[in-house]
Amino acid sequence: MATQPAQGQRSSNRNRRGGRGNQSGQRANQSGQSGNQQGGQSGRGNAQKRRRDNEGILPVLAKAVREVEVAVQKGQGIQHRSRYQAIALLARQERTRVRADKEITEPQRDIELKRLDGVATILAQCAAREPALFALLDENAEITDTTRSRMREMLEAAGMAPTAIAEAPVAGTETAPRSDRKAVPPSVIAAQLANPFLAPDFSQAAPKVHGRLVGWELIGPLLNSFENPVPGAAACMALPEPRPILLPPGVELMQHQAKLISAVSGGHRTFLLADEPGLGKTAQALIAAEAANAYPLLCVVPNVVKTNWAREAARWTPGRSVTVVHGDGDTVDGFADIIIVNYEVLDRHVDWIGDHGFRGMVVDEAHYIKNRKSQRSQYVVEISERIRRRVTRPLLMALTGTPLINDIEDFRAIWQFLGWVEERKPGNALMAELEQTNLTPADHAFYPAARQAVVDMGIVRRRKVDVAADIPARRVADLPVELEGAVGRSIQKAERELAERLMGRYKAAIEHRRNSPVAIASSVGFDGIDHDLVRRVAEREVAEGADSSTGENVFAMVRRIGQAKAELAADYAAQLAHSAGKVVFFAKHLDVMDTAGEVFDRRGIKYTQIRGDQTATARQKAIDGFVEDPSVQVIVCSLTAAGVGINLQVASNVVLSELSWTNAEQTQAIDRVHRIGQTEPVTAWRIIAAQTVDTRIAELIDSKAGLAARALDGSDEEVGSSIDIQVETLVSLLTDALRQEFTASIESAEIDIDLGELAQSEELSDVAEGF
Repeated sequence: MATQPAQGQRSSNRNRRGGRGNQSGQRANQSGQSGNQQGGQSGRGNAQKRRRDNEGILPVLAKAVREVEVAVQKGQGIQHRSRYQAIALLARQERTRVRADKEITEPQRDIELKRLDGVATILAQCAAREPALFALLDENAEITDTTRSRMREMLEAAGMAPTAIAEAPVAGTETAPRSDRKAVPPSVIAAQLANPFLAPDFSQAAPKVHGRLVGWELIGPLLNSFENPVPGAAACMALPEPRPILLPPGVELMQHQAKLISAVSGGHRTFLLADEPGLGKTAQALIAAEAANAYPLLCVVPNVVKTNWAREAARWTPGRSVTVVHGDGDTVDGFADIIIVNYEVLDRHVDWIGDHGFRGMVVDEAHYIKNRKSQRSQYVVEISERIRRRVTRPLLMALTGTPLINDIEDFRAIWQFLGWVEERKPGNALMAELEQTNLTPADHAFYPAARQAVVDMGIVRRRKVDVAADIPARRVADLPVELEGAVGRSIQKAERELAERLMGRYKAAIEHRRNSPVAIASSVGFDGIDHDLVRRVAEREVAEGADSSTGENVFAMVRRIGQAKAELAADYAAQLAHSAGKVVFFAKHLDVMDTAGEVFDRRGIKYTQIRGDQTATARQKAIDGFVEDPSVQVIVCSLTAAGVGINLQVASNVVLSELSWTNAEQTQAIDRVHRIGQTEPVTAWRIIAAQTVDTRIAELIDSKAGLAARALDGSDEEVGSSIDIQVETLVSLLTDALRQEFTASIESAEIDIDLGELAQSEELSDVAEGF
């Protein structure tokens, strides 16, 4: 085994600190030699000794432990927990190897063991300065994936293959393979350097329970208590009455939402929030974090709702900064209060997320982690465990609309995320509640009592019919989605080209007016824009319509956006079908309907269709299948073919995958579900492509609907026509482009003025110096 390199005073200091070294080692250090004389090898040359001293794991451990020691002295040791633990594990492993090595002499063995003693001494001194590190020296301490990664790095640096200790999974778990593509956003690194984040808090740790249930297998009985509940068993924990809470202007909590926030204010910190879709789970989670001061807060969500979460966070907690992880996270704000990441990229970010110091974690659509063997489930559970090791009572919320009694085995991963259970036994808090029953699984009464104990841990389940008085009978909820990749870039480019073409027409008209021998009236506003001319340009574009040969028009662009949204919209409809029952999916174009059908086929969701090219018999058969067959979960409808004259009130959720040009068409589609005889509140989920013309159209439709309501005393009839929306969309697009150009020209003029003033001041300075 090669020995550790040592040079001059640095090695001497290390010997004094570790209480190591013998006379020959000290003489070697004082003379500046690297290495000690070993029995039977005194004849080797200095070059050979230096080479030997720089081989193996000991030099790597020595360097790493010195760096950790420096970090601890600076008060940053808690950021190096995984590295500290890796050093301790490898040093322990190396000590075992050296003691069992039959090929080295006793003097060699003594020297290497003393050097390992030096590493151990520094580790102990670090732990004395940072007591939280002591727990990592325990032989039974959990080995995290980050620690294993550090061990592999050190072994590779030493030219050694990863060992069994480095590769072994944590006891009782099946570790998901890590992605080779790791990402640590630059802003996160800056935040870690600027702030040690949270010191571990064990002030309220639940005591270990040793009672009559020790030795019993309890996970099975807990699951059985849900699979076979007694009649009338509660599915929701008791919630306190609402308390006054300060909310941002313009928002208001409903009664059922306020009750959950009261529970958080009262100290409850773990929730399986299983309200039906449309009851505002996102708002409840965000306000709960505010009530618990659970910042920084991590939100793990499906990709299709990532943008919506950012928007809702800005609405419900406007005082908190929000950032969204896209891809490798290059644009992430590491200092943000709320960090939103989607399941699909979680594997790249698990390592830094686990060390970031989160005080709260929300998992949306938590049925995504039902399969405990899936990578996403293991990543979510791992992050939760690492958060709970640092903060005793973090806010943990799993959001899902899936009924609790459906295959309760799938909920083990969710319970594990919440800390209610471990891999093979209940967690301490749940165990304490079970002990309070004074029952065992041998007692029949144990099962309802155990079920209630789990419910009281934080299961919250409300249905629309249960809180119908709290919510509007019909509402439209916007769900923004990001169009990423080549398709998204193509649409953004087409939108820029359309704006440039409109600007070209506008500027040509201005130039014609300027050169005309006849005076032409102008109405330029304070912003330098002739808004009457802008409207005439937009009206001309709409009049030309699809016959325009000057480039892509707004109609083609909106259709392309609909095609790009199709898969995302269908994916969300599939989620609703899985969690809330039957769903009506509306689209304008057949290719969007076809794409949705392909998604449902892949997801194993049975569906029917209403299309414009169907016969009357086929149409009625599709309707009957959706209404009467419980296995048919979705009906895919054409807005024009199914917007009127049919009754689909067996569903209460509608997905509008493409926007209409009128509010009336949108309302007609929703009214296929929201009609006399409907027993549940109806929610229409409008899928909107963020940062595109789609957003402008949605806002204009809503504004026109508001005007109609005021003008016609609550009527849903449209005041204007679809042409109004089309013209207003182009007016908005052109006006924004002209304002950006106008602002840029003003800023450029200000810079020119500043440069002129600077030049003038320099000339005056030169004159003054001349005197």
